[in-house]
Amino acid sequence: MLDRKYIIENPEVVRRNCINRNVEVDLDRFVELEQQRKSMQQDVDDLNRQANQVSKSIGKAKSAEEREQRKEEGRRLREATNQRREQLDALLAELDSIHRAIPNLSHPDAPVGEDDKSNLEIARGATEPRQFDFEPCDHVDLMESLGLVDFEAGARVAGHGFYFLRGDAVLLELALQRYAIEALVRDGFTPMTTPDLARNDVLEGTGYIPRGPETQIYSIAESDLSLIATAEITLGGLLAGEMIDPGRLPIKLCGLSHCFRTEAGAHGRATRGLYRVHQFTKVEMFAFTLPEDSEETLERFRAIECRLFDGLDIPYRVVDTATGDLGGPAYRKYDLEAWMPGRGEFGEVTSTSNCTDYQARRLNIRFKRPGEKGTQFVHTLNGTAIAISRALIALLENHQQADGSVIVPEPLRPWVGKERIGEVATG
Repeated sequence: MLDRKYIIENPEVVRRNCINRNVEVDLDRFVELEQQRKSMQQDVDDLNRQANQVSKSIGKAKSAEEREQRKEEGRRLREATNQRREQLDALLAELDSIHRAIPNLSHPDAPVGEDDKSNLEIARGATEPRQFDFEPCDHVDLMESLGLVDFEAGARVAGHGFYFLRGDAVLLELALQRYAIEALVRDGFTPMTTPDLARNDVLEGTGYIPRGPETQIYSIAESDLSLIATAEITLGGLLAGEMIDPGRLPIKLCGLSHCFRTEAGAHGRATRGLYRVHQFTKVEMFAFTLPEDSEETLERFRAIECRLFDGLDIPYRVVDTATGDLGGPAYRKYDLEAWMPGRGEFGEVTSTSNCTDYQARRLNIRFKRPGEKGTQFVHTLNGTAIAISRALIALLENHQQADGSVIVPEPLRPWVGKERIGEVATG
């Protein structure tokens, strides 16, 4: 969340940012409540002080009657204090609710626009979209013809949006995991597997909405746990409440996890096959940095994502995400969109975001510089290395052959164990 003092001192800057990000927040009410909070907190402090003074004076009373009068006065002050504190608690709850709904500030260079139609293309990958001499199939037809997926069984077992990967698709998934993890380890990331569940306060701390009409989260009934939508949640919560030695920063983590999303409201051809599913595996990058290092770290994350997809010979473009398409925690976000011949368009396969101190403030992750007073919040960044389901779409569709087979990109062959999936026997 944003610093409360900053919001009060810069309400028009925050208001304009909310408008640019299509977020409706009652900032006037926030300012009003903050003023009331100060007055009410002063009342509680004054009543507490008076009650303490009366309590100390009881033993000095000169008569039993005077002692009882002072006891009665103490009870009255305590009741008044409790009543005022209850009013303060209710005010703080409303203030916090509005505060948490205020999005992060936006980078000055982020394109201003209502949705992804305003995203700005800033780069292309090393591989150009392929000119096929045959009509390319989409990944669903490819995978079904090669026996790589069973959507019908997935629907029978768990419902629409779930699936079974089969045979060589499983080897491809494992190969993509190893490909991403080994590249990140070489780059200084610490690999981690994370829980598939997190407490709701951790989800809220990272900017996700565990419950409510707009949630994309699966919640566990009769508990404060939810299935995670990304390892960003668990990796972000890893250091919640901690004071970090600045000498440890940056801390770069590579998280392997399952991801679960309700995909409520998803419709159209984007729901076909693996593009929008309820469960998938993802290799996630996450970093805790000093504030002055976060923008450079974002550029490094973007470069890593590009390097991974260049290595797979998959065409893509990079877009600078428009303000109206940013999630609440993101200060700036880049999306990498791979060319998907089956759809005849680019589709998002990775994203990377600089969340500045927005998540760290909610999760209370701080550091203290030697020789300086006070503490500061770290900056957090996240980025998709490989989201397996969408990477499979791009890989299969771009490397398909006229005979229905698929060429395995060279970096994955040691783990897949072959150069081609569905190779037709000859001779």
